[in-house]
Amino acid sequence: MSNLSIFQQSTSVAPSRAREVSALSKSLVDSSGGGSRIAMNKGIFRRMINGKEAGKVRDGFINVIVVNALPKVSRQFYSKPYDPDGEATLPDCWSNLGTAPESNVANAQSANCANCPQNIDGSGQNGKGRACRFMRRVAILLEGDTTGHLYQFNIPSKSLFGKGVGNTHPFESYKNFLPANGESIDHVVTEMRFDENETGDVLKFTAVRHLTDEELDLVETAQKSVEAKRFVQLTAAAVDGVKKLPAAAAEAKQEPAPVVQKAKPKSPQFAAEDTDEPAPAEPVKRASKKVEPDAAPPKKNLADVVSAWSEE
Repeated sequence: MSNLSIFQQSTSVAPSRAREVSALSKSLVDSSGGGSRIAMNKGIFRRMINGKEAGKVRDGFINVIVVNALPKVSRQFYSKPYDPDGEATLPDCWSNLGTAPESNVANAQSANCANCPQNIDGSGQNGKGRACRFMRRVAILLEGDTTGHLYQFNIPSKSLFGKGVGNTHPFESYKNFLPANGESIDHVVTEMRFDENETGDVLKFTAVRHLTDEELDLVETAQKSVEAKRFVQLTAAAVDGVKKLPAAAAEAKQEPAPVVQKAKPKSPQFAAEDTDEPAPAEPVKRASKKVEPDAAPPKKNLADVVSAWSEE
């Protein structure tokens, strides 16, 4: 239940037993705008609701509970460099499991990720790294939020790989470190902290404590939700409700589909068109026959219970 006071009557009595949000109430919520995620930029964590900032943390770390993640690292490719002032678009290409483009990508770069030209070292901006970036999409709860509200969080490649020191690790090492020590990633509170030794936004992960029984109940409920599954499948742009295609895909979509002609057209506008076809043989005169014209182509409330979150 939320700790937010929403009742006009201050004498409203809390129910004697915990009550989850009803199926009716959930069905009436408009979720067409996107969803919720935590973004990070320049050492600041930002809480995003349907693409709009709803709070931020400047302390350099937040505590979360990882509820869901895909079994493999994902990939994402943008053909143009990131422009913080530009209009957000969907990625050109992405792969949830890092093996092949998803069926609904706008501008697939290859049939599979292993042989993709964007996966070659040096294909990135200024010839550095890979143009197609590794990343992890995880569904998380914020420590202290008893509403069970889920967020998507994207862990970039620089925060994924490498070796840990003591109990602090990059994510891929961290997720292996926990079960090696008899713990589960969804049974502990995890600190996500910016690495002060790095110039960019690089995170390190540390187990803080075990979950309480109440927190375990929240996790188990969240893991059965639709959001827990869709947040690890969707790109950040999709979660924010972005629908604009990348430039290359948008241009391709605007081009008219080629029309296959059964006979070479006689219109003068096609007279100068180059062709590799051999010259037609001298036509044989036949009895006139009425030709039917080809058919025309078809026309085509949430309370932010973490005190560190501030709204501006």
